[in-house]
Amino acid sequence: MRIHLNDGMAESAIKKFNDELPEFTITNNHLEPEELKNEVKNIDILVVRSATKVTRGIIEAGKDSLKIIGRAGMGLDNIDQVAAKEFGIEVLNTPGQNSLSVAELVVGMILSIYRKLNRGTNGIREGLWEKKLLKGLELSNKNFGIIGFGNIGKHLSKLVSGFNDKVFVYDIYEISEEDKDNYNIEQVDLDYILKNCDIISLHIPHNEKTHHLISDKELNMMKKSALLINCARGGVLDEEALLKALEDEKILGAGLDVFEKEPAKGEIYTKLLSFDNVVATPHIGATTKEAQYRVGINMVERIVNATKKIHFEK
Repeated sequence: MRIHLNDGMAESAIKKFNDELPEFTITNNHLEPEELKNEVKNIDILVVRSATKVTRGIIEAGKDSLKIIGRAGMGLDNIDQVAAKEFGIEVLNTPGQNSLSVAELVVGMILSIYRKLNRGTNGIREGLWEKKLLKGLELSNKNFGIIGFGNIGKHLSKLVSGFNDKVFVYDIYEISEEDKDNYNIEQVDLDYILKNCDIISLHIPHNEKTHHLISDKELNMMKKSALLINCARGGVLDEEALLKALEDEKILGAGLDVFEKEPAKGEIYTKLLSFDNVVATPHIGATTKEAQYRVGINMVERIVNATKKIHFEK
């Protein structure tokens, strides 16, 4: 019996797998889609992160052996859940384990743009001392808009409340009065956030309803002094529209950790990343030592519990 880790895991999680499920062989190497499709018939439990797309083709190829697909992270948009359900394969994830790391990255991006850290660092590297040109802004006492109030949104609201920001939230679900009080937030509609917030951070899944939720119309509603941060999913933000808004100076800047096309290569990304007021990272929101430890351990615990209810052929 075999557990295959296609996108790697923390050493602590691998050790826990070996301790908790000694009857399983653990393999830990990345297989490209065609390789995985050919090999999945020999895998009982497949564990991935965001890099691997577990398509219907892969699931069908492994339908006779695959019992569990684990997503070491929160989102499940890289797994064909319909196909998994069709073939009786359980899909597990680890919601909430990396939320704080993503929320902290959002704050880091905002501070980087507000305090012009990119230009300051690059200027010194080039022998410049542009002190007079680097007047920045404070994160404190701003109207902060959060679109999507799940685990990340909740952590983020706590963090920015520490900067004495007023936090406004848009979510398709009604937020309880208890949560409004606990997180010191006000629930409003999307238009209110777009028109009134100094900083807008996206924390929603990507699906048919959220595809290009933020596009030309929405960007044109924002303040010229507004920042837009996307550490959610590629596709919820129309990148062509963002590029136009930056070129026309419709908004102050943007922070991007996720992209419609990953890796982010091509003309549009070359143009986006040419702006000093754009900060970009390669989908590292959850990539901290602490988060990877929590995600890995939680993934093992969930899989161990699931194996108790499933029969595996030895």
